[in-house]
Amino acid sequence: MYVCDVCGYVYDPAAGCPEQDVAPGTAWADVPESFVCPLCGVGKDMFSEE
Repeated sequence: MYVCDVCGYVYDPAAGCPEQDVAPGTAWADVPESFVCPLCGVGKDMFSEE
């Protein structure tokens, strides 16, 4: 699990992020660098491993 440091959104690899075309089962390392938090819009670099 990876958590947005700004708003607390949790990226769950098992669920992915369909609204950004990240398929379920996608490991954080495989999430594109262009990924942004679907709630607040910050980049992947603003997430921390939980």
